[in-house]
Amino acid sequence: MATTVLPVGLIGGDRMDITYDEPDLSDQQQLFEHVISTFAQDSGVLRSKHGDRLIVLYGRGVAAVEVAPRGAVL
Repeated sequence: MATTVLPVGLIGGDRMDITYDEPDLSDQQQLFEHVISTFAQDSGVLRSKHGDRLIVLYGRGVAAVEVAPRGAVL
């Protein structure tokens, strides 16, 4: 099962870190591709967690998804 924490920027300007896991995928790169392709669809919906709360993100409300580790860009 692949699991990752994704920093997400919403259209309203808010940011949140979500935890997303997919039991059918074993590689984190495949997981990122799945998230990107889901948000690219007109009706893209991603079921994930924010802390211990279950949330649903709609692709139309997401402005950016960060898939690289945070930190200074050198």
